[in-house]
Amino acid sequence: MILVNRREQIAWEEGLTVARLLERLRFTFPQIIVSVNGELVRRDEYGTRAVPDEADVRVVHLMAGG
Repeated sequence: MILVNRREQIAWEEGLTVARLLERLRFTFPQIIVSVNGELVRRDEYGTRAVPDEADVRVVHLMAGG
């Protein structure tokens, strides 16, 4: 299992990447920051960065306004 944002548990699957996890969670906001086990993942690595079983994943949507 993977813990997402300290509240949602997602079943792990072989070959799971950050990009695939975001698809499964339906996170489509264009400005997203992702960390896996406390390590920030660069956007250009989302398609190749593996998410291990038992990972702690944080997904933050960036917003601006005034």
